[in-house]
Amino acid sequence: MTEPLRVVVADDQTLVRTGFRMILDADGIDVVAEATNGAEAVEAVRRTRPDVVLMDVRMPEMDGLEATRRILTVPRALHSVRAGETPFPDEPRVIILTTFDLDRYVYAALAAGASGFLLKDVTPEYLAAAVRTVRTGDALLAPAITRRLVQRFAQRGSDTAALHRDLASLTPRELEVLGLLARGLSNAELATRLHLAEATVKTHVARILAKLGLRDRVQAVIVAYETGLVSAGERETARESTEPA
Repeated sequence: MTEPLRVVVADDQTLVRTGFRMILDADGIDVVAEATNGAEAVEAVRRTRPDVVLMDVRMPEMDGLEATRRILTVPRALHSVRAGETPFPDEPRVIILTTFDLDRYVYAALAAGASGFLLKDVTPEYLAAAVRTVRTGDALLAPAITRRLVQRFAQRGSDTAALHRDLASLTPRELEVLGLLARGLSNAELATRLHLAEATVKTHVARILAKLGLRDRVQAVIVAYETGLVSAGERETARESTEPA
């Protein structure tokens, strides 16, 4: 029997944490810990080894952005482990929770390795589906939504360091796929545009992520903008897709 997904919910509002726990419990997803600030979230991840973390951005003591960085960006071998502590497990997926769909902190969290974001007024059905989506390795955001977010911040001197990936390792076809991906095309739309099977497109995307050392499609879009492969002024006429990456 498959074990239930394990989730940590980090939010300084008790009602938000309680509501999310009830929704996830009802869908067979196990909330293994709650946290009221980023420091508690980091410790909860170390203690409970969750699959997914639902992380609020604005919390006291340590915000969700710093907590996400500590969970996702520091190599496990470099984590300082005190006596009695358990080293970090394989990194969980982090979903950022926010009240604002274009919060600058959300962009910073995505660059740090978060797998997507959710507005706090998300429906119960979508919340559960989102947790399951990121656990399978997919990015939560539809490509066009990610594009709008990156367009707003990537060219405005964000205080977040760029991912600094060298695109020289990509083949011409992979560069083409990355550019179209960043403009908001779904896998199906990429397949139609490039006259390829959708499975072939997915293979190209997987190779791009592997070569650039990226976690998911969200970071690939960020890299495309930050390296100048795609500029904020470019537009794509394809319909906006809601499919996962």
